Amino acid sequence: MIDDKIRNVVKEFKAYVPGKSKEEIARKYNLDPETIIKLGSNENPWGCSPMIKDKLLEELPKFSQYPESINPLLLQEIANFADVPKENLIVGGDGADEVIDLIMRILIDEGDEVIIPIPTFTQYAISAKIHGANIKWAKYDEENDFKLDVDSVLSQITDKTKVIFICTPNNPTGNVVPTEDIKKIVEATDALVMIDHAYIEYSRKEYDLTDWALKYDNVLVLRTFSKVLGLAGQRIGYGVSSTKVIDYMMRIRPAFSLTRATQISAIATLQDKEFIYKSLDDGIRSREMIYEGIKQFKELEVYPTEANYMLVKVKNGMNSSQFAEELLKKGVIVRDCYSFTGLEPYYVRISIGTFEENERFLNILKEVVE
Repeated sequence: MIDDKIRNVVKEFKAYVPGKSKEEIARKYNLDPETIIKLGSNENPWGCSPMIKDKLLEELPKFSQYPESINPLLLQEIANFADVPKENLIVGGDGADEVIDLIMRILIDEGDEVIIPIPTFTQYAISAKIHGANIKWAKYDEENDFKLDVDSVLSQITDKTKVIFICTPNNPTGNVVPTEDIKKIVEATDALVMIDHAYIEYSRKEYDLTDWALKYDNVLVLRTFSKVLGLAGQRIGYGVSSTKVIDYMMRIRPAFSLTRATQISAIATLQDKEFIYKSLDDGIRSREMIYEGIKQFKELEVYPTEANYMLVKVKNGMNSSQFAEELLKKGVIVRDCYSFTGLEPYYVRISIGTFEENERFLNILKEVVE
């Protein structure tokens, strides 16, 4: 009987396909999990800040108590890190996904429109649909290294447009959207433009548009602790926007979505400047190592990237699922991009690894490709 009560929009959804875990692959292929190379989830391969452990042990006696809704020290540390006033910040306890969901909840009524260029992060469409929005698809141009087709965005804007999603660097393509293109979009509408900067730390400084959230009242910039800061497992993200937008979001934000462990871990990470610098420097060098290695294979096409991953087109006769499966058999996890709307089934996304993992991966790649 309950099936009759489920919303039709939910029945239409396919489950989100996350990156595979080491444990899952070890069980399936009878492999030692310690030897598996995980290059499928855009994580920090060197882990989290070593300062976190002692801070968590100090906080442990308080784990039976509700946390503060937002630790004021954490808010100030984020403000310092992002170089924005703390009044312009909202922090989410389910990573950046929580901030995306809050935007949908304060803006979307049934029948409103959102614009999403594809291929891109799938959570935008999931959150938009579940809140009743109609999605207008724009595109990243596959024939032009997945450059954003700005006209495909501008032509979709109507008086029903509420949100436009721009991921830069874009997931899974890795490229940044030129500043002048984003400016055209922001100034062409009063709809909220969400600039997703989940991977911006890996990009050149001139591509960081976080301060645009202070210049334009219709911009929200999305940031996360899951990548260079090494806290994907703690699920913490934040948004930067006008004080008015932040106020509306705070009215409906879950009071205790940030756990004590999450907040303490985030504070310790932001205070560990040496860890952040090394993670970023090593991450960029790791990216270049893999990028240059893959370029040597004529059977693969690797796209320029400003993130901690790269998009690769498989051109050796396999589709993306077959290619990813062959790598899995040899203990390498990459992201099969078949589930990204707007991509042909010949693309995989490959994240950075440690330098030792990269070397092993490139050797295994040679076995699979050739």
